[in-house]
Amino acid sequence: MVLVAVFILAGQVDASPAQQPTVCIQCHGGLAGHLAAPVIDWQGSVHQQNGISCHDCHGGDPTDFAMAMEPERGFVGVPDYEQVPNFCGRCHIGVLGDYQESAHGRALAEGGAQCVVCHGNHSVTPAHIDLINQQDCSRCHDYGRAAEIKLALKETDARLIRIDGELQRIHKLGFSTESMSGSLFDLRNRFHRVFHSVDVRKVRQETGGVQAELTKMEGEVKAIDTTLGQRKLWGSVVIALL
Repeated sequence: MVLVAVFILAGQVDASPAQQPTVCIQCHGGLAGHLAAPVIDWQGSVHQQNGISCHDCHGGDPTDFAMAMEPERGFVGVPDYEQVPNFCGRCHIGVLGDYQESAHGRALAEGGAQCVVCHGNHSVTPAHIDLINQQDCSRCHDYGRAAEIKLALKETDARLIRIDGELQRIHKLGFSTESMSGSLFDLRNRFHRVFHSVDVRKVRQETGGVQAELTKMEGEVKAIDTTLGQRKLWGSVVIALL
């Protein structure tokens, strides 16, 4: 697969304030055809949602039309197939290490799967368990091992989602959840990294550690709920005595 350079289509893309001034957006706003396809894919992607624009991946000067695609300003354009892991790995450092040690990474020179094969190039979504599926995995090999890994990950994935919802709930009730949310973010990244090893044994081992941390976090949430219950009780007593 070819990783096409991202160009942002102004006027059709609801760019964030950080992305608005780039010359990529201004210049390619009126283009169509094959230059528009990456833009459509990029819109709504996890990169776009987090303010990642053309120059963040492909380099160049986003403030100067004349220098936007100049190598002297860091422009690297479209990487070759085998360069993609290192290209993406400039940001996704931990994932790159796991990938390079995996069966996918070791087979890269022979056409083994790299980031774009599984995640796409511009329509990248937040990591989620359904990225592991028979239709996509079976394009290259039997689905058996991937199915085992998905099963091992499923319970942990559900707990991550559930605890995230609980933290949002208690935050709305006035409790500070910044520290716990940060810990959950780290756990989620650790959890999502492990699949890239494509090693069933390692996945089971690592998810066990993540599960233990989630159990502690669930205990903290329960303690907060207990505190909330006590506050409501004392509030009722005070009101009754008025």
